[in-house]
Amino acid sequence: MELLNKKEYVIPIFILFAFFMFYKPVICFFILGALLIFIGIQSWIFIADIHKNGIESIGKILFYKSDEDGYKTPTIEFETKKGNQIKKEPYIFISTDLNKFRNFKNKINEPVSVLYDKKNPEKFIIVNEENFNYFGLIFIIIIGVAFIIVGILSLLEIIKINF
Repeated sequence: MELLNKKEYVIPIFILFAFFMFYKPVICFFILGALLIFIGIQSWIFIADIHKNGIESIGKILFYKSDEDGYKTPTIEFETKKGNQIKKEPYIFISTDLNKFRNFKNKINEPVSVLYDKKNPEKFIIVNEENFNYFGLIFIIIIGVAFIIVGILSLLEIIKINF
């Protein structure tokens, strides 16, 4: 996730993507596929690490924030063992189309277990969302692999993609 927050990585990736968009568009499939796989694997590693080394705390859901597409993400408040008060959205939270239609009003002020990174407590996940997060990450990685396969098949001229 940090990859997309640092200009020194985003700008070269964007320039490469824009260049190949005009020169050889099929390479964009590789770039997009590689990014999806990288983000999926990095997130998977983070979740696995936080389950091994994370610190559990009980927080409460303050509210749900909807984005422009209607996906809802909770904002959670909890206290670390050092007494720091954290009020943020989970570092990894997979939201689906089902969340657009669900009513979360009964979840407000409900206690929720979180696991946070002892080095950076602002990076946390909701414990009971673990399986859903893994499912979402598997889906992201599969989409990334599909983009790379389509790119390879197109370069080998097994399939034709007209741009």
